[in-house]
Amino acid sequence: MWIIDWFFDVLANLGLLNKHAKLLFLGLDNAGKTTLLHMLKAINKREGSGTEVSGIVFLVDAKDPERLPESKAELDALLSMEELSKTPFLILGNKIDHPNAISEDQLRHELGLYQTTGKGKVPLDGIRPIEVFMCSVVMRQGYGEGIRWLSQYV
Repeated sequence: MWIIDWFFDVLANLGLLNKHAKLLFLGLDNAGKTTLLHMLKAINKREGSGTEVSGIVFLVDAKDPERLPESKAELDALLSMEELSKTPFLILGNKIDHPNAISEDQLRHELGLYQTTGKGKVPLDGIRPIEVFMCSVVMRQGYGEGIRWLSQYV
């Protein structure tokens, strides 16, 4: 029974308790998507009706700068899709625990994300929420703040 209590505590801490949202985890291979899913323990095994996505979590490997142009191309393609024009995007720069990881400013520059929504609670006024958070999934750092930010908009 303690595992159920723990699971609900995690969801509440991340702002996802009592939320009915479909989050899509995207990113290049080896960016940390599967690891993050296992850390959150929030894999939804039910098939929902419809294909509407409530939010996108896009992971980028911050220690692999050679693949940043490829990440940018994928992200740009997603951001330009009309069906995702109102979908909030959380960009997670993962693997900051690695000594060669780039900074948040460098990641923003490489991805062309100079102006984003802001990390606080921001009224939308028709603007799609998009923000960058740096994290280390394996060290359990940073992604919680990002997921809490995203939960405001789903």
